Amino acid sequence: MMNGRANTLLLLLSSLLLTISVSSAQEGDAEEKKYLPPVEYPQNVYFGDAHVHTVMSMDAAAWGASQTPEGAYRYARGEEVTSFKGWKTQLTRPLDWLVIADHSDGYNFYNMVKDGDPLIVKEELGQRWHDLLNKGGEEERRIVADEIIKGFGGGGDMPWDVADPAMLGPGWEQTIAAAEKYNDPGKFTAFIAYEWSSAPGGDNLHRVVIYRDDSDKASQTLPLTMSETKNPEDLWKSLQAYEDKTGGKVLAIAHNGNWSSGRMFEMTKFNGSSMDKSYAETRMRWEPVYETTQIKGDGEAHPFLSPDDEFADYETWDVGNLDFTKRVTTEMLPGSYTRSALKRGLQLEAELGVNPFQFGLNGAGDSHTGLPGQEEAQFMGKSASSEPDAKRWKTPFRNSEIGTQPGWSETASGLTGIWAPENTRTALFDAFKRKEVYATTGSRIRVRLFGGWNFKPGDDQRSDYVALGYSKGVPMGGELHGDPEAAAVREAFRSGKTAKSNTLSFLGYGDNAPGDTDSAGKTYIGISAEIAKQIKSPTFLVAALKDPIGGNLDRLQMIKGWRDSKGEVHEKVYNIVWGDAERRLVGADGKVPRVGNTVNVPEATWTNTIGDPQLSTVWIDPDFDPEESAFYYVRVLEIPTPRWTAHDAKRFGVTMSEEVPMTTQERAYTSPIWYKP
Repeated sequence: MMNGRANTLLLLLSSLLLTISVSSAQEGDAEEKKYLPPVEYPQNVYFGDAHVHTVMSMDAAAWGASQTPEGAYRYARGEEVTSFKGWKTQLTRPLDWLVIADHSDGYNFYNMVKDGDPLIVKEELGQRWHDLLNKGGEEERRIVADEIIKGFGGGGDMPWDVADPAMLGPGWEQTIAAAEKYNDPGKFTAFIAYEWSSAPGGDNLHRVVIYRDDSDKASQTLPLTMSETKNPEDLWKSLQAYEDKTGGKVLAIAHNGNWSSGRMFEMTKFNGSSMDKSYAETRMRWEPVYETTQIKGDGEAHPFLSPDDEFADYETWDVGNLDFTKRVTTEMLPGSYTRSALKRGLQLEAELGVNPFQFGLNGAGDSHTGLPGQEEAQFMGKSASSEPDAKRWKTPFRNSEIGTQPGWSETASGLTGIWAPENTRTALFDAFKRKEVYATTGSRIRVRLFGGWNFKPGDDQRSDYVALGYSKGVPMGGELHGDPEAAAVREAFRSGKTAKSNTLSFLGYGDNAPGDTDSAGKTYIGISAEIAKQIKSPTFLVAALKDPIGGNLDRLQMIKGWRDSKGEVHEKVYNIVWGDAERRLVGADGKVPRVGNTVNVPEATWTNTIGDPQLSTVWIDPDFDPEESAFYYVRVLEIPTPRWTAHDAKRFGVTMSEEVPMTTQERAYTSPIWYKP
């Protein structure tokens, strides 16, 4: 029989252990609390492209880009524009927001050469380039483009300082003016931004820098250039200096770790020294989100790193680094991809006390045409030279002695969905900071993810499931913490302070029942099986809705990574709910059968006769260990639909080689939720 004292303790534990954990944004430091939404919770999703280049970027202009920042904004807002190759093009649906992130190195340089700016033509080399460009031929443009890019990117002895305010300032002012002109709070957000393009040894360490502020603050400082430093820590110092000077707010988003030779998520600092807590805290302060999918390949996972993931090999680019001087090796891969970086973050947090890779996920195009918002049916390409024509599929994107990146491998990706209360710079920026954003490969899938301790089956079917998600748990980007009282009980089990501790288990009673005493007279206070279950497994509320004009949904998958008691990291992909569930039964191998394929390749069409328009569930982690730190994010898969190559084959009447994929499974990746014991 349970004595009175034990009964009181059990009741107290029952109450405390059912306490819902709150997110780091709700319980975190003062810095993060600034970014909480001003309304009860974000009810709207806003889709945009977080990374596009215009003629202000030296490489984009050299490759033939014809769109100014104003042209890019007009296109993003739904207007028709004319591309470099003369295409009249218009987005199927306007974007809600846009980040024009032109390279700070050589800002507007190509146009200064073309226009004969006195700063340029006073130098013999500049006059030569100007004369070549004014001949107007394609060959002359290519020569100038190659020499400019190699001269600056290769660290050559150029007669100009790209960080000189006289060169950098006018272009920056033009960019800011365009953003201010097209920013329309509540309707369309035009962020002020630039790209810092560090590429040590040809390895991509680029960051897009986004301002929360208007021109009054953003115009007070100039962008940092790669010519000044290639070390990301120096970029963070410049961002701190900006905030100190102006009182404004700014953040940075890294991209294309797949072109970094493993340096994007290496386990050391830039200079090779060991990471410390200060470094980890600083990195996460400035880089809350990572661009995980874009035209130069999808970076969520790699099949070598995730051999058990049947969907890991999606639009994989793994030939070389940024300038194609290094061949990618398997040793580089863990420092190059999102999922492995998230796992490395768990390892580093155990050592440092802070996770330097606790980032959310977003998507962007990185188009160098000034045409954002990539779409499969009218994919406008990475650069002006890869705009639509009958030959672009077989024209190499990059070619060198290490290998070839074929033109058909360009990916019509991606977009970012932002959950925010309103469409303004402030609201969208704050959502980036709290990581309540997600990546898509171009489709406008809507997806919600909440984690907590007591979501129940059917909660996803309630009309108020969103309010329920916020009230009972944390959204994507948040932290889920183990209950302190639960930790105390576990510690008691480990330390032998409970009866017969050698036979007791956190998940059950062993040979004991609550109230039993051992030979020493110690009482086992115990916990009920129901409460133990609540502690054992967090619950996740997940809901996704198809793009209104896109393919139905194939399945929702929970991607989990964790660090075990031996310090080793693991991952697992769970199919948590799927379309056509009545006919797609889980096989003996535990896998869900493929959804099928309705694509008519010659016509570049498909039918939504398979899959489901929406999927939702409440999922309980069946393999949870409360002692192990973990992350969880959701991958949403569409049914197969025509890839841009199929649309090109139909448009131009061409037959492509068998290696060229003609279908794609568009997808979305939520920002993770982290469990911390």
